[in-house]
Amino acid sequence: MIYTILVNKENVFKESFLNRIELMHYKDIDNEEILIEKKTLDSFKMLRDFLLEKNIEIGIESCFRTISYQEELRNRLRKEKGEDYIKKYVANPNESEHLTGLALDMAIKINNDFSSGIEEEAIYKRIHPYLHQFGFILRYPKGKEKITGYSYEPWHIRYVGKIPATIIYKNKLTLEEYLKEFGCVLYVNKPKNITSYDVVHEISKLFGIKKVGHTGTLDPLATGVMLVTIGKATKIVELLTAEDKEYIAGVELGIKTDTYDNTGSIIDKKAIPNNINLEKVISSFQKTYLQEVPIYSAVKVQGKKLYEYAREGKKVELPKKEVTIKKIEILSKNKKDFTIKVLVTKGCYIRSLIMDIGKELDTYATMTSLERTKQGTICIEKTNTLEEIKNNHFTIHNIEEVLNYPVIKVSKQEEFLLSNGVKIKDKWNIEDKIIFQTEEGKLIGIYQKEQEWLKTWKNF
Repeated sequence: MIYTILVNKENVFKESFLNRIELMHYKDIDNEEILIEKKTLDSFKMLRDFLLEKNIEIGIESCFRTISYQEELRNRLRKEKGEDYIKKYVANPNESEHLTGLALDMAIKINNDFSSGIEEEAIYKRIHPYLHQFGFILRYPKGKEKITGYSYEPWHIRYVGKIPATIIYKNKLTLEEYLKEFGCVLYVNKPKNITSYDVVHEISKLFGIKKVGHTGTLDPLATGVMLVTIGKATKIVELLTAEDKEYIAGVELGIKTDTYDNTGSIIDKKAIPNNINLEKVISSFQKTYLQEVPIYSAVKVQGKKLYEYAREGKKVELPKKEVTIKKIEILSKNKKDFTIKVLVTKGCYIRSLIMDIGKELDTYATMTSLERTKQGTICIEKTNTLEEIKNNHFTIHNIEEVLNYPVIKVSKQEEFLLSNGVKIKDKWNIEDKIIFQTEEGKLIGIYQKEQEWLKTWKNF
């Protein structure tokens, strides 16, 4: 379930959302029954109990509303407080966050009575720093009125989940800014027996952002370094994919499987020759050569993925790609198996490399394990596990940090030109690409060298 649904003046509420959530009954500050989304209620109770220990008692003044109730509320408040108040604080019937069951208006208990309003701002401000720990954000913060479309409401909080709430709080963002402008790269240590897509899907849910990608598929058998791009960082996938990759692979001799690894079915066996010169054969693969793509891969031939041909039992001519094995060494060896460490360029299949080694040894060779230990300069020691990410204990890496390009802050005038895609003179003697930031450190884009000019490569 993704809790970062955006409802505002540009994004009207879709009632189909209610089919995906569970609304629970709860009592408001007047002891009347209200409805609230289940996860939001659980988190509110934890927030309430936490604040009680700090001698602050909160309750809910308002939460889930129907469209008809929101319309009645607008009409009543228009009569009571006027049109100006409505424009500042009360949404149109189908533009209110309260329709989601994820937003609530807090009230604070003072002298045995609950009170809400701007007069209690000092107490609300004591609460705000703790909200993200329970998955809530201050939905309409001060100074962000032009972005949210509403005046500052210190009582109005919204459940989005702990990870989005923490990022929004630490970076002083609104939900609008988070969904539109946020971007980062995660260094993930992919676990065994799940696909790369599974990792991306899980992170998309945790961050509440649909735009998530990765920079190099790892098979379910494989583990190790997987770079996951989130939000606007998906624009740099091709740069990260091009980086060299380092692997440690286990190999078993004498058997051949249909997938080139031990997850497939054994289709043939062959004796292992005596006195094979493993070191000589392994060192001979430190070269550039044409490698045949394995049938169980996502490479397309005539618009169809190769693994689809394999599953259908259809024969297809396998394409070949030029790859470079920059470094290869033996880490351990026995009669029937060995372990290697390899540094390869983009597009190299370690399964195919191992199969080719088997041919040179006059037997078969099948991959039994695979760990990606490095991608570019990012080694496995810098990664976080999925469990660490789920528990909100992980490191976020921004685009400037991940890319090894010069970072330059520019003037307001240059910012205007760059933001509009205008080419500018290269006064910094750039060799390839450069990252431009505003004076405040906000990312503008990546520019590329073109003779004496710099032109837009990616604009953020």
